[in-house]
Order: sequence, then structure tokens, then C-alpha cells
Amino acid sequence: MRLTLLLLLLVSPVWAQWTLQSVGTTASFRAVSAVSEQVVWVGGSGGTFLRTTDGGQTWHTGRVPSAEACDFRDVEGIDAQTAVLMSAGPAEQGQARFYRTTDGGKTWTLTYQTSQPGVFFDGMAFWNTRRGIAFSDPVAGKYVLLQTSNGGLSWQPITAPQGMTVNQGEAAFAASGSSIAVHGSRHVWIGSGGVGGGRVFRSVDGGQSWAVAATGLPADSSRGVFGVYFKNEREGMVVGGDYRNEKKPGLNVALTRDGGQTWAVSSTGPAGGLKEGVIRLANGHWVLVGPSGTNLSTDEGKTWQLLDTEAFHALSCRGNTCWAVGANGRVGRRTF
Repeated sequence: MRLTLLLLLLVSPVWAQWTLQSVGTTASFRAVSAVSEQVVWVGGSGGTFLRTTDGGQTWHTGRVPSAEACDFRDVEGIDAQTAVLMSAGPAEQGQARFYRTTDGGKTWTLTYQTSQPGVFFDGMAFWNTRRGIAFSDPVAGKYVLLQTSNGGLSWQPITAPQGMTVNQGEAAFAASGSSIAVHGSRHVWIGSGGVGGGRVFRSVDGGQSWAVAATGLPADSSRGVFGVYFKNEREGMVVGGDYRNEKKPGLNVALTRDGGQTWAVSSTGPAGGLKEGVIRLANGHWVLVGPSGTNLSTDEGKTWQLLDTEAFHALSCRGNTCWAVGANGRVGRRTF
């Protein structure tokens, strides 16, 4: 028996743990964007943002002026000096905003704001440093879509998107800006939750027209798709769970091999409950994070390892180095 255990230890890889960062704030973080292994931007509650340019050795912590009521739940780092922040919250309360900096966070420009009733921004994603797309919860039965062609300097609505019919009670979760993903130059996917949700909307023309497919993940007022990631234009993964019962076991992973036209729920999905962030590393491994811990798959999602029970909401990786963020100022770094 001892020999067997020793052999198992020798052949089983030993994964490094999360290295928690000292960032000088207890803000809640749900947005992270790694430009490189050295440059990382983070967005959080109370108008808070973070930036490191030396791989986490030092962090600059600041607040966007006049944005103290904003909860930045998505961030797009363009380079060491330039980033875009998205505020999630009711437009009627002045929280539906986008900000941009070009000087490392010394100054910020309000680039978009709306007071349209029902607007509540959930996420954004960029195909490149100039072209991006963002979306809000449905208004009049359709997701509200914005697009930018100048790196977030300005945003324009995508008017009358075709094929986007949202069920009554269906919406997206603004948990960590991870329910939207892009690939190539025109492909975009949006994950939904809520009543009638658990679906993925897909577009191959930059958001002008859409189709939708059920993923098979359970969905109701607190369940559905929380995270979406595509490694190419055909192969992708979505993750979910129940935010009211974060540790409850259940179906929480589905995969597609045809661009999101059809999905297969993984019956051997990761242990634990809610997963919010999903990404594929340069080495081909898949990594998931959520309030129930970190999971890893080295075989394209067939089997999973629960690496730890650290609670994170979002992650962003470059190469095989990842950054994850969570509540109470929690920021972690890990190389897989």
C-alpha cells in the first residue's frame, strides 16, 4: 500500500497554489484583464481599480473620480497605459457607465452613460485593441448591444439586432463580465440565465444577427450560464451553477464542437458548485474558478481535478499564468 501511494505521488503532477497579492483594499473584485504576465488590470466595487506592471510585485490602487457608486464588473486592459472599465448597475441610478484611461489610471474619461430604464450592463469583450462589443440585460425582449471601433473611446448601439429574442424572465448574470466571449474578428457568444435561460446566443457577424441554442445547464432565477470561453470558432465551453447556493453540486459544464449550435452537458463535470470563470491555457489545460474553488482538466473537459477551495469570481490568463479576483480585495496569481 505504501509503495502504491508513493507511485501515485510520483506520477501525479503537483500544481502550484494561488499566491495572494497585497493590494491595499478590501473592495470586491469581479473584473480582471491580463494584458501580459506583467501587466494586469482589475476592476471592483466603490469605483475601485488596480494595476500592476511588474507581475504583481507592486500594485497601484485607485478610485475613478465621481464613480464611487459604480461597481466595475468588467475591465479590458489594452496595454500598460490604456484600459476600459464597465460599471454594472441600474441605468436609472446612474450606474450604467464606461470609463477609459490612457495614462495608467491617473485620469479617466467617461466615454458612455445611459439612463435608459432597464439597462444593466453585464459584460464586454474585444476582438482586438480597437473593436469591441458590450451588452446589457434585455429591454423590450432583446439584449441591449453596444459596439466600439476605437478601443472604447466611444460606443454606439447595435440597432435592431436580428434573431435575438429573449424569453420572459431570461437575462444574463453580471457576476464577472465572463458571460460574453469573442473569437477571430466577428464571432461572439453571450450566455444567459434566469427563467428560460441556460442558453447561448451566437453571432458570426459582429453582433448584427443572432441564433440561440440551449446548453442543457439548469436555469432559473439564480441559475444558468455564468462563464463562456471559446478556444477557436468551433470549440467552446460554458460553466454555471446557482449563485444562491454556491457550493451545491450539480451540472455546471457544457461543451460545443460546432460553434455553439449544439451543446453537450458534462456528466463528469467538476466537483463543487457554482463556476463563474472559464479559460483554456496555452498548454491546453482548462481552468475554472468560482466560489466553490479552482478546477483543472487536462483532457478537454472529460475529467476534472479540484485543486483548492479558494473563492474567486473571475480569472484572466496569459500563457499558463493566471490572475483571479474575488471578494474582500482578494487577488491571486498562479502558474499552471
